[in-house]
Amino acid sequence: MGKTIAEKIFDAHLREQVSAENMVLDLDVVLCHEITTPIAIMDLIEKGMDKVFDPTKIKAVIDHVTPAKDSKTAMQGKIMREWAKRHKIKDFFDIGANGVCHALFPEKGFIRPGYTVIMGDSHTCTHGAFGAFAAGIGTTDLEVGMYKGVCSFRAPKTIKIEVEGELGTRVAAKDVILSIIKQLTVNGATDRVIEFSGPTIDTMNMAERMTLCNMAVEAGGTCGICQPDRTTAEYLWPFIQDDYATLDAAVEDFQRWCSDADAEYAKVIKINVADLTPMVTHGYKPDQVKPVAEMAGTKVDQVYIGSCTNGRIEDLRAAAEILKGKKIAEGIRAIVTPATPLTYTMALKEGLIAIFMDAGFCVLNPTCGACLGMSAGVLAEGEVCASTTNRNFNGRMGKGGMVHLMSPWTAAATAVKGVITDPREI
Repeated sequence: MGKTIAEKIFDAHLREQVSAENMVLDLDVVLCHEITTPIAIMDLIEKGMDKVFDPTKIKAVIDHVTPAKDSKTAMQGKIMREWAKRHKIKDFFDIGANGVCHALFPEKGFIRPGYTVIMGDSHTCTHGAFGAFAAGIGTTDLEVGMYKGVCSFRAPKTIKIEVEGELGTRVAAKDVILSIIKQLTVNGATDRVIEFSGPTIDTMNMAERMTLCNMAVEAGGTCGICQPDRTTAEYLWPFIQDDYATLDAAVEDFQRWCSDADAEYAKVIKINVADLTPMVTHGYKPDQVKPVAEMAGTKVDQVYIGSCTNGRIEDLRAAAEILKGKKIAEGIRAIVTPATPLTYTMALKEGLIAIFMDAGFCVLNPTCGACLGMSAGVLAEGEVCASTTNRNFNGRMGKGGMVHLMSPWTAAATAVKGVITDPREI
């Protein structure tokens, strides 16, 4: 019997089989940021266990509130800096060099096919786009991962989503994943890996695949995952070219991680997106999704473009395509946050930052702040935000605020009109 990509990764990293369902895996990468990691650091210190298993396998960043907005967040950053220095963690990205973790770490080449990756952050599933098993974990598991380089997981069961059909004009990967979450529901993939496959996925670039995998957790998934292929190898080539004679050799090697044709799945769902239209959330759950056309005309107070879901250069280009030569509607505010310094630099060189600013956008440094209502774009009670982020829970971007999730194209069109707008109308 064949195996899924997740099963192959588990087999290759198995440290101990605790039971038929529980497997302890060796970790390739432990990712850390300043919101969840300081708690783990301080607990390890209190236990007299202040060490890391391998400083080269730990990657750390200050990204959720940057620069610090108060003494508490400043202390979180201080704990991270001192810890990274104490343990000689080379890959620590402080203010100025930092970016949104799930955009920055792939951009640095830290994630590879077949890897096991953990982080104290629910959207760690983003990194499965590279053919890795990547999962968000709690503080105790993070401590063990930092200290021993292992983590316990249940044996993987996979839901396969086969996607076919050519996406229409200004229909994005964000629209695809929103429609998938609507079908699965927020609990439909609980304790499951979601494997994205099919001709439509094969044609997607890495930014689009990361958008899909990023939101797997919104359907309850432990990890979203894509098959590594030539697109994966081309993205990683600057970091792996010393390991392979040619790009073709890398592509061939990556195939060992791909799911077998006779692999068994918990469920297989086939979707044709040829007729898919731009989508948007309503209410306070990620599976409450409608076509934008059904929400058209809904007034918003703020538009936010950024995050680990849609803050990459491809996303900024899409939004700028609509905004060029236009102004945001009177009475709203609009914010754009490039996800990494490289994204910001590229946007500057391509003239995208000027387009945003000319349109009336506030341009911020890379930060996660607005997405979880911590800084840099928090909503007041009763306000509505059109956002390219990944979560629309009640109060997510500010107590009493409403968040409508959408693609960068839809967010830009909404900024121009001041109400939720189908981007194909601009």
